[in-house]
Amino acid sequence: MIQNASEANRIVVKVGTSTLAHKTGLMNIQRVEKLVKVLSDLKNAGREIILVSSGAIGVGVGKMGLKERPTDTPAKQACAAIGQCELMYCYDKYFSEYNHTVAQILLTRDIVDSPQRKENVVNTFRNLLGMGVIPVVNENDTVAVEEIEFGDNDTLSAIVGSLTDADLLVILTDIDGVYEENPRLNPAAKMIPRIPAITEEVRALAGGNGTGLGTGGMVTKLSAAQIGLEAGFPTVIMNGSRPEALYDLMDGREIGTFIG
Repeated sequence: MIQNASEANRIVVKVGTSTLAHKTGLMNIQRVEKLVKVLSDLKNAGREIILVSSGAIGVGVGKMGLKERPTDTPAKQACAAIGQCELMYCYDKYFSEYNHTVAQILLTRDIVDSPQRKENVVNTFRNLLGMGVIPVVNENDTVAVEEIEFGDNDTLSAIVGSLTDADLLVILTDIDGVYEENPRLNPAAKMIPRIPAITEEVRALAGGNGTGLGTGGMVTKLSAAQIGLEAGFPTVIMNGSRPEALYDLMDGREIGTFIG
């Protein structure tokens, strides 16, 4: 397992709804453009990039002008179908400006739980990366129900990391990293720069869900990091509001919380 992000070649970058969208649910165009530019530049430098992108339901909610995220499954699936089109249109448009090709991969848990289907997914990732394509992965929210869903894209991103033999998982979120206390309640709370293992004490630091547009929180991020540790790669949890900070991370500087 690598000990510093600068050593990573194959990187899974997970971006959450809170990073991709404004509070209105509509896409944060400036931030998405910056993220794509940085990821394109990192790829130009020789790194392999896999993007796990949340936001389909949130963007769909915003595009349809709904006041809040629906709670019933059919409505969420409808919003996902609308939002996924918008997401992939933007990723294709912005990455194309830097001469990079993207491919959409939509997964449900039953696919990776089936040995044959899992092998097909692994082969698809291998061939896409071999062709220099950037896979853009999301849960297939349009058809996913409780029995076959990952539940959150933090977990999905860690599973994608294990499927692709990733060197590093980077989770971009709306908080700088893992704190000793909730920084929203205590502004003086200290961030933990490095966590060697996910212990019960570390899990106790996690709160509940994040923003109303997403489904994850620090609990799911730490669970994802545990999946990564078991698969042999570390995880970095960092703030996604400034995608340029990925440059500092990949230069070996201390950004966010490094788990591993």
